[in-house]
Order: sequence, then structure tokens, then C-alpha cells
Amino acid sequence: MSRELNLGRHVVNDSGPVYVIAEVGHNHQGNLDTAKQMFREAHACGADAVKLQKRDNRTLFTQAAFDKPYENENSFGATYGEHREALEFGHAEYAELKAYAAEIGIDLFATAFDIRSADFLEALEMPAYKIASGDVRNLPLLRHVARFGKPMVVSTGGASMEDVEKAYEAVMAINTQLCIMQCTCGYPVAFDELNLRVIETYRQRFPDIVIGYSGHDNGIAMPVVSYVLGARIIEKHFTLNRAMKGTDHVFSLEPVGMRKMVRDLERARRSLGDGQKAVYASEAGPVLKMGKKLVAARDVPAGRTLTEDDIAVKSPGDGLPPTEQDRVLGAVTTVALRKDDSIALAHLKLPGDTNG
Repeated sequence: MSRELNLGRHVVNDSGPVYVIAEVGHNHQGNLDTAKQMFREAHACGADAVKLQKRDNRTLFTQAAFDKPYENENSFGATYGEHREALEFGHAEYAELKAYAAEIGIDLFATAFDIRSADFLEALEMPAYKIASGDVRNLPLLRHVARFGKPMVVSTGGASMEDVEKAYEAVMAINTQLCIMQCTCGYPVAFDELNLRVIETYRQRFPDIVIGYSGHDNGIAMPVVSYVLGARIIEKHFTLNRAMKGTDHVFSLEPVGMRKMVRDLERARRSLGDGQKAVYASEAGPVLKMGKKLVAARDVPAGRTLTEDDIAVKSPGDGLPPTEQDRVLGAVTTVALRKDDSIALAHLKLPGDTNG
């Protein structure tokens, strides 16, 4: 059964390159120029997509949650609602960023945190949709977005397997363009809670869809492990500087880290090969230098029946390989050999040989 998903300019499947999403989120700090700079840096790093987050804050949060005091070093407003509103882009900014992403050649889509935000993004003709871990049980939102008929990438942090199965069934009944992402929604997450083998579990349970990994871990190693386990979409938070103001920067990758992660993912893909054991031209020199051949262990006259005491195994490997030792034991030399001379079949009368 084929696992395949068309995301922006790319076809994602088991045999192709991994699709890397640089999660910009709100690390742009509400600044359009910063967002564009992040897009440029992500593209230069080799990321396939940049992703934003869209919330309709007035309807998403209860009034109490919106008005809750939020005064700390990472706050952009006196209340949580003011903080979120300060980071939010509107239609004009999204339209400009969509055009800019197309201009530089990187996919752009966003996480819809509510139905109004989903409709906002659909009006902009976004090519795909992300659903955050907090909405994996939000079946009304999942079904609403599924009806757009666009690819959906759903994170599963904080969810049980039953939750994930229900989300899968809700979306697939409407739209089969789905990727489910293993995720643990700690910020950052401890390595012993990543549970990356869930990727294998998802691949077995959902054999008809692409599986991915959304990482809140520090560093670049775990995405490579995830790829080897079968993840074909990798999402990592992205920032220009981890010291910037905001809650997500501390566990985000800076450009140097994103560049190395993309590099290592491609190296991993190429290094896995096709599973068929092969001998490569690049191995010829080392095999010749380190390999072994059969040589005379001592001076051997013509007409001698070879015994183990007459045969040595030495480098380089430019002669009869040691796999032939049993064949030449008991053979009779037809020429004299000096110590370390290569033993060749042409210089032997083998047992049972009636010629000569």
C-alpha cells in the first residue's frame, strides 16, 4: 500500500527525501520583516516549508483566560489575550508572507487553532493545514478542515492511541490526505519521553498514510532517528536566536542547527541504501591493501604435495583468496615456489586433475 502525500511543491513518500518543516510559529514576535528574514534563513538551510500559527484569540479563549494577567519576561502584553494579539498576523500580513514564500521558493502553511482561523487560512488558499496536539481530540475542527480537501498534518502530543485512532477515522472519512505526527508536547521534552518507537507503531496501525515527527527536543539527532524509524515529515521549531524574547525560542533550532539537521537527514536517507549487499568501486583499494592471499609459507620445490605447513595467508589481497585454501591442500606444485610467492592455480595439479 502506497504512503504518499502531496505537500506544496513536494511529493512525500517512503522512498523520497524527508520533508522538513521549519516551525516559525510566533517566533517572529509579530514583526513582518522578522518573519521574512526567518523565511529566507529557513530556505537557505534547506527546509521545505515554513509554518505559522493562526488563532482567533477573542473566540478561542474564555474571557477569563483572555484577561488573565500575563506579565513576565516573555510577555508582549499585560494580559494573555493582549500577549497573543500582539503576536498575531492579519490578512494583509498573511497575504504578503504567502507571496514572499512563493517568491523565494519555500512552502508556507499554518496551524489552525480554531474554525474561524481555519476559514481565514482557507480564504488565503493555503496549500495544507497543521493541527496542533491540543486539537487531536477536537473532532469538529478536524472534520471542518478535512472538508477543505487539502493535506492535513496532525500532531499527537498528549493523546492516547484511542484518541489518535478517532482523529484518523474522523479525517479519513472525509479526506485521505493525512499525515499523523508522533509528538510529546513538553517544552522542551525530556529525551526519555520522546517514545520514538511510536513512529513504528503508527506505521503498522496506519499503513495507508505518511507518518511524521514533530520534535520539541533540544538538538538535531532525534529527527534522524525518527527518519530511520519511518518518519517522512519532520517539524522543528525555528528561530533566529534562542535568546530572543518569547517562550518557544529556547527549544527552537537556530539556522546553523536547522542547516545541520537538513544535511544529516539527507545523509541518513542516502546512507540507508536499498538493503542489497553490494561491492563498491571505492572499496577496491582498501580491500587490496587489507585483504589476504595464499602464499608459500616456505620454499617449496616442484612436485610437492601441499600441506597446511606449506601455505600462509598474507596481505596484500592480490592473489588467490583464502577461501581457496581447502581446494589447494593436497595439490601438487608444478613449479618451484619461494617463500612469500603467490600460490596460483596455474602452478598446481589439483587433486583429481587428470591433465598434465
